[in-house]
Amino acid sequence: MSWSAKAVAGAADRARGAFRPAFAIVVASLSAAARAALDEEISLRRPFLWLPVAAGAGALLYFAADREPSFAVSAAALAILSALAFLARAHRAGALFLVLACVAGGFFASVWRAARVDAPIVPRAGVGFLTGFVEELDPRPNGARFILRLASAEGLPGDVVPLRVRLTTRGDTKFSAGDFIALKARVLPPAHAALPGGYDFSRDAYFAGLGGVGNALGRIDVMPPPDPAPLSLRFFAAVDRLRNDLSARVYRALGGDTGAIAAAMVTGKRDFLSEEAKELIRRAGIFHIITISGVQMTLVAGIFFVGFRRLLALSRALALNYPIKKWAAALAIVGAVLYDIGTGSRVGTERALIMTTIMLVAVLFDRPSLSMRNLALAVGVIVAFQPEALLGASFQLSFAAVAALVAVYEARGAMIERRRETPPFGRAPSRFVRWRESAGELLLHGPAAPIFATLCATSATASFMAGDFHELSPYVLIGNPLTLAIIEFFAVPGALVGAFLYPFGLDGPVWRYVGFGIDLVTAIARLIAAAPGSSLPVKSFAPFAMVFLSLAVLSLVLWRTWLFRAMAIPFAALGLFGAANGEGFDLAVAPSGDAAALRLPSGELALLGRGKLSFVGEQWLRADADVRAPADARGGVSCDEFGCVARAIDGRAVALVTDRKALIEDCGKAAIVIAPFYAPEGCGAPILLDRRKLAETGAVTLRFSGEAAQWRTARSPGEDRPWSRAPRRRPASAPPAPGDLASDDAAPMD
Repeated sequence: MSWSAKAVAGAADRARGAFRPAFAIVVASLSAAARAALDEEISLRRPFLWLPVAAGAGALLYFAADREPSFAVSAAALAILSALAFLARAHRAGALFLVLACVAGGFFASVWRAARVDAPIVPRAGVGFLTGFVEELDPRPNGARFILRLASAEGLPGDVVPLRVRLTTRGDTKFSAGDFIALKARVLPPAHAALPGGYDFSRDAYFAGLGGVGNALGRIDVMPPPDPAPLSLRFFAAVDRLRNDLSARVYRALGGDTGAIAAAMVTGKRDFLSEEAKELIRRAGIFHIITISGVQMTLVAGIFFVGFRRLLALSRALALNYPIKKWAAALAIVGAVLYDIGTGSRVGTERALIMTTIMLVAVLFDRPSLSMRNLALAVGVIVAFQPEALLGASFQLSFAAVAALVAVYEARGAMIERRRETPPFGRAPSRFVRWRESAGELLLHGPAAPIFATLCATSATASFMAGDFHELSPYVLIGNPLTLAIIEFFAVPGALVGAFLYPFGLDGPVWRYVGFGIDLVTAIARLIAAAPGSSLPVKSFAPFAMVFLSLAVLSLVLWRTWLFRAMAIPFAALGLFGAANGEGFDLAVAPSGDAAALRLPSGELALLGRGKLSFVGEQWLRADADVRAPADARGGVSCDEFGCVARAIDGRAVALVTDRKALIEDCGKAAIVIAPFYAPEGCGAPILLDRRKLAETGAVTLRFSGEAAQWRTARSPGEDRPWSRAPRRRPASAPPAPGDLASDDAAPMD
């Protein structure tokens, strides 16, 4: 080896030798920082907050199963893991067993919940004669929608008698909630997901006890019941009648969409609202104003708490000698429960009530009311009793927003605590510390605090908005603070006062006051909706994207140290990668086989099928980030009384057949044949999506790649769940059963 080569090799060895200690120092420093951060998190009891997350993960595992898990095995797993967690509580393994026990607890809670609500579901479309009690009635401008608790059902497919069905009727209704009625109705199974991984109404209907949806046919007769209605049904039916009377009063007092929005805010009845008004407030990002959810529940409970406390404080004897704060909290809980009942006790309202009640109970026990621990307890209660809520957009949005706001509140408290612990005289803080304190003062205490809190809540919910609704509202930072301020000043107080004065006939001026506030809200909504980029369409995400985006949000709000919060960075990166690389489709087929969306050579989607296709069409277009209305996506398709044909983006012919007479011709010419009935053997189409195939797969999407096609299905092979039963084996040559030519599923809005 030459002298120069030896010199180079020596220099390299010295560099590696110097690098090893430097690398070891960095690793040791990071390890020490991680241990210190973990110790701080443990001292703040933050790991506890992840236990409800683990329980939620167990619930999600239940819904991911392709068949119904065993009740006994699930209970045994929970018991064994709980015992191991207790026995190993003094060891490090105890933490692992505790987490696994929470996962098993969420899983078992879901199994138990499904067993509690299990009820028959109509297997296919059919017409039957029904009798039962009207549980709830929602009047509409051109009819009504009502929930019927069945006493008998004759003629339905399979001779099933669902627990309850949801029906619509046109014209004037001569009955009300609590009446026993008899009618003839066309009943269909609740609609399954229109896209793989999309919203599954059939699952929500199962947990709501709905065994079918449909339309009333002909006259509806009110008759004496064979047996008295249960006490609970009579009570909630009376509440529903009061809600309808109050809703009609508010709507008549204000009229138009102003009256419809006011009625929705006061009673939770939203059926008077026009589609234009719904689209307006949706584009403005303030759709939550017409739903009775966490915002309204918190404001109502706050009004009751502050009002009762100040009322009790008028008595000096009570204020000085009794815990009037706790009394006010107890009365506020009663008021919140009454508000929940008075607005229909919907699932979203019940979740808000649970959260509000836990916070007020904390006041009773002299604990901080607004804390992440209370939020974690509320999540645990939801997982234990309503685990299906975790899959809903309402739960995801409300709890993400509340968690972000609580995190901001905790940061504000931590800043105040640091100031208390800092000695008035001592070493001057560094420039970075001074900058951090100044920024914290501005964002947490100064005039920018409301905007910063709204920004945090909006950022926490952005991924769920984009994933669930395929859109983002950039101007929500403007719309939310303004509308919430107006709701707080006009709507909620006016609703409480107006409802109190309604029995006395003195509520008219109050509704005009509420209407003035709503007019301000709609004016703001119009300005926001008219602004450029008010609603940004977003394509569907990859299946794993929401998991990592949720973990990113949880890491930011649950941890308190910056090192642990930095875990959100890789989670967010993976989630954003999945969001940007979602699995698109060139053909989507509804599970009923009577509608499809096809990508044309122009690159746009076109809808195939009869009718308006408003529900499934909107889902397909939104998933493709297409802002067109379903009625505007019918070009490029040739339809007649036998079906529809079109050319796909790669040139292959696609036929949707609605009449058997055209089946032979389309099977010979089309590359893909879609049919809502059973196709006989011998169809020569390379891809046949008939009733038999779709019963196995559910909704289907295809992505064309050369001569091949990439499939995604809503049902996994062999799937058999209570809300999505495995299809019956049927010979290919068997004759069609009654109802085979009809759509099998009913859309949620039917």
